[in-house]
Amino acid sequence: MNNQGEIIFRRAASTPGNGGLVADTYTNLLIHLVFSCKDREPWLKPAIRERLFPYMGGIVRDNGGVLLCVGGTADHVHMLVSIPPDLSVSRMAQLIKGASSRWTHETFPEMRGFAWQKGYGAFSLGVSQIAATRAYIEGQLEHHRAVSFQAEYLAFLRKNAIPYDERYVWG
Repeated sequence: MNNQGEIIFRRAASTPGNGGLVADTYTNLLIHLVFSCKDREPWLKPAIRERLFPYMGGIVRDNGGVLLCVGGTADHVHMLVSIPPDLSVSRMAQLIKGASSRWTHETFPEMRGFAWQKGYGAFSLGVSQIAATRAYIEGQLEHHRAVSFQAEYLAFLRKNAIPYDERYVWG
């Protein structure tokens, strides 16, 4: 689904010289990315988020993806993205975090100490989960009045059956 509510399906280019014998590639790779500021420091004030989130969407778009939704609080970000089939989830996360960190340092001199955490969470979903995930991301400020980022993140890991050792989750 793009920002206009249309479902996103990707068709990769045909391989030249295949004589039409191989079917084209069609994908809809929906990923819910979650990552925090280093040490969960509250760097992302509302005025920063207001400019940073659209910039992050531009990074996704420039790399062939579609940002469906972005939200977060002062210490972390949630993004629902559709990634192209030729880009790994880890590479998309690296591109988003690297370019947005660089832009933040250049745009907001008072944020020279800002950094993202080293890792990230990436959770796949299907088309039927888009609306609920979008609502969840858009409701982050309200959600975190009652639930900490740490509790939320551990719940995501458990819900997605991702084994973890809490000693290593927070870096």
